[in-house]
Amino acid sequence: MNKTRKAALHNLGCKVNAYETEAMRQMLEEAGYEIVPFAPGADVYVINTCTVTNIADRKSRQMLHRARKMNPQAVVVAAGCYVQTAQNPVEDDPMIDIVLGNNCKKDLIRALAEFDEARGSEKIDINHTKEYEQLFVSRTQEHTRAYIKVQDGCNQFCSYCIIPYARGRVRSRAMDDVQREVQALASNGCQEVVLTGIHLSSYGTDLGTSLLELIQMVHETEGISRIRLGSLEPGIITEAFAQTLAGLPKLCPHFHLSLQSGCTQTLIRMNRRYTADEFREKCRILRSHFTDPAITTDVIVGFPGETQEEFEETKAFLEELCLYETHIFKYSKRHGTRAAAMPDQIAEQIKSERSESLIALGEENRRRFEQLHAGRQKEVLFEEKQQINGAQYFIGYTKEYMKAAVPADEDYENVRLFGRLGREIDAHVFLLERESEG
Repeated sequence: MNKTRKAALHNLGCKVNAYETEAMRQMLEEAGYEIVPFAPGADVYVINTCTVTNIADRKSRQMLHRARKMNPQAVVVAAGCYVQTAQNPVEDDPMIDIVLGNNCKKDLIRALAEFDEARGSEKIDINHTKEYEQLFVSRTQEHTRAYIKVQDGCNQFCSYCIIPYARGRVRSRAMDDVQREVQALASNGCQEVVLTGIHLSSYGTDLGTSLLELIQMVHETEGISRIRLGSLEPGIITEAFAQTLAGLPKLCPHFHLSLQSGCTQTLIRMNRRYTADEFREKCRILRSHFTDPAITTDVIVGFPGETQEEFEETKAFLEELCLYETHIFKYSKRHGTRAAAMPDQIAEQIKSERSESLIALGEENRRRFEQLHAGRQKEVLFEEKQQINGAQYFIGYTKEYMKAAVPADEDYENVRLFGRLGREIDAHVFLLERESEG
């Protein structure tokens, strides 16, 4: 293989995809490839695709075709969820040379080495594998924060979701393998890790361990100063779970609890396995063990059969809970899911109106949360330099994931500073009146 070949990567979708893309980047570097921007001139283009919505499918196709246009002679690699579930076989697309389904990304270098006109597809029956795909990341481009994939697959089968068909059943990563990766990242200067998975709450159910045990293990790693958690199912939040987490000083009080609807009848149709009252109780538990924690969520509007009254119930629920951030998604019909065959599909215009209403409410709630924390003492881990209103600042995040800034009079990348959140210098960015370095 020519050691000077240039490779470009593009990631679509979730934090798990981001981790896998970073792992493939390092595999290419170790194989002698030069990593270049996703622009004309690369010899290999790797697109890690997403299929969570119809829009994600379309973006995946667009990026694959864009790669081919940027260099018609390049090798175009399509990887991930869209590849796994596309109705029309991706292997037949002339724009694509190599197909790597889920659990096959580890084979990227071999697939490139063996590539010819007759070969180029690596795809397994993802729904009948118990193998956890071994990928490894020892450093990140951001230096400060690293996503660590610890789990894959999902057994929930929510009625709207295609992901169990794209990712297969629950599979957990061995704790000692996670520990090795965390130690490697820490030795390369990474201070913050984000534990993530397709269904993170189920970590360990196939190994006889638990997510809590994993968090406690990571907490003991020297050099790691912060631990964030990816999306959690409400059911994992108990008094004992929250109390234990509250006793871990490295654990960030930043919790993403997936809601999807504030109406219990809609939740039943979604097969979400909890009620609105139960979700409310989970938020109460977290707030009883942490001081004003950042709780974020996802909500789907326009699910089949969602009446105006059910939508208003969700809106009132979100007003009551006043969460830090609410990510709003319009329901997207996914072929092969139960919801796709449900009656009373909602018109796109109604979905858009409901989405806009909840986005506006989410902004109000975010502002209320930020004002609650403004003026308080915080620890901020700084990441990068940005220009704001003509001046240079270093931007970082509090443990609640609020943005803070200091004048760029020194290099503060990957430095922790303590201080008070002062005035707002830009939208959702507060000036940190500093006290000391961490």
